[in-house]
Amino acid sequence: MNSARDFVELLTLEPLGADVYRGTCHSGSPMRAFGGQVAAQSLIAAGHTVGEERVAHSLHGYFIRGGRTDQPIEYHVDRTRDGGSFTTRRVTAEQDGKAIFSLSASFQVPEAGTDHQPTMPQVPRPEELTADKHKWTAWFDDEPPVPALVLDLRFVGDSTVGLPDVGNGPRQRFWVRVRDDLPDESLLHTCALTYISDVNLVRTVNLTRGTSSTPRQVASLDHAVWLHRPFRADEWLLFTQEVPNASGGRGLARGQIYSEDGVLVASVMQEALLRDTPPSA
Repeated sequence: MNSARDFVELLTLEPLGADVYRGTCHSGSPMRAFGGQVAAQSLIAAGHTVGEERVAHSLHGYFIRGGRTDQPIEYHVDRTRDGGSFTTRRVTAEQDGKAIFSLSASFQVPEAGTDHQPTMPQVPRPEELTADKHKWTAWFDDEPPVPALVLDLRFVGDSTVGLPDVGNGPRQRFWVRVRDDLPDESLLHTCALTYISDVNLVRTVNLTRGTSSTPRQVASLDHAVWLHRPFRADEWLLFTQEVPNASGGRGLARGQIYSEDGVLVASVMQEALLRDTPPSA
């Protein structure tokens, strides 16, 4: 798997009729479907029911059960509302008739308004950094996972220990892009960024434990993305990640995604479960 067509296939769904779609997912951790792909496929399903003149500006998802990689996932779309300028959709991803993920997404007709954003952090350019195959050795011992094959990743610093804490918890920064050119389809690039938005967040949260070892139980609990400005997912994007809070066996990660010319294109939040001991009965 090393071409743009392969990446597009990761997001391709089979229509089953009546706003129901079917797809398959690769692993994010052993035998568990990668949450970023489930979220991206959910957004693809929602987008198929929305006119091309409206673009996704936010999505909020909850991971309900671990998805399996050895059977397909069905995506059921609820056409919640079609307003004058906003469209809302809900998507439920199911396996064996049980919900594994739920998504709420909002689409908007583009319009002008106030424009403000933070300054992108100063970091080395991607061409100055070494490509990182991102083997995720804590969870994959034999070969790089699929995201490392379809994405080009360039970490600032050592990805196993993160960047120095400046008061907001563990931090990571890396450049990322889909390895090859993608078709000029806005929804596809939006869903590609949704896929990217789940990369490395749990690993960054794991740094709150002061070790790169694998916790007994790992799970993403919820995930949110706000899409601010146009972008291309096959061009370099800087993904900054930090973990301002960890408590109760959970860690909260937040991220910002910038284009190479410093434009803030998206913001991300995710809460993850990192448990060393099983829950009490």
